[in-house]
Amino acid sequence: MNPIQLAHSPDADDIFMYYAIKFGWVDTKDYQFENIGLDIEALNEEAMKGTYDVTAISFGMYPLIKEEYALLRTAVSFGEGYGPKLIRRKDKKLKRNFKVALSGKYTTNAMLFRIYYPEARPVYMNFLEIEEAVVNGVVDAGVLIHESILDFDESLEVEKEIWDIWVELAGEGLPFPLGGMAIRRSLPLNRAIEIENILIEGVKVANDRKEELCAKLEKDALVRISDKMLEKYLDMYASDASIEMSKLQIQALDRLYEIGFEHGMWEAPIKTEDYLIPREYAALRAN
Repeated sequence: MNPIQLAHSPDADDIFMYYAIKFGWVDTKDYQFENIGLDIEALNEEAMKGTYDVTAISFGMYPLIKEEYALLRTAVSFGEGYGPKLIRRKDKKLKRNFKVALSGKYTTNAMLFRIYYPEARPVYMNFLEIEEAVVNGVVDAGVLIHESILDFDESLEVEKEIWDIWVELAGEGLPFPLGGMAIRRSLPLNRAIEIENILIEGVKVANDRKEELCAKLEKDALVRISDKMLEKYLDMYASDASIEMSKLQIQALDRLYEIGFEHGMWEAPIKTEDYLIPREYAALRAN
């Protein structure tokens, strides 16, 4: 067996997309996948170190690891009219230099937030702690991500949708790139192609057997939300659109990387297609 470290966050969409493999519903050939669950910012930081073979990442930090990791086409999360939310207490008016809690320096929402609010003072914390920090006045505002966007304290309200920031910066008509998967370049290319295909099949099977998989995830207490809220969240971030990146999603990623370049976050714009696994290699190798 070939052991492969598969690192992902413990939020519901990541769990959903990878656990069809974990439960043995997908032919994994001669690979043995080791699931590793970490907060998304911890995953971003570990990706900067090159820790795991395959890892979930925030799309906004990929240019920083492009030499060590290739992008995968599957297990992607894009917003379509929604995404992370900047929230504040209803009785709070934000100043230009307001103190804000973000879920990590390298997250996509933090990238767009810093561009839009250059005078704000970010502090970074686990996303599960952000709502309470805003409620208790530890910070003036916070950006909620994952399941926390669906239900938060009644004393809070949305100051700004990060989706709206995306549209203002990127223009109309593009989905909002949030997160995806990357694979270590040191793996042999034929192996990388096989692993990507297994993961694609895993997300497809998860969607095909959605009701059954959700019931099992809830029964085994592997997700933090359940019932209708889980269904709603998965419809947003782990649907058929997550199986394989579309041309429109690739176009949106290209625009994200243009925006980062325009604001001095990396030295050159990158084209997503140049950093995907070259599938033609498998056909050439077969000839």
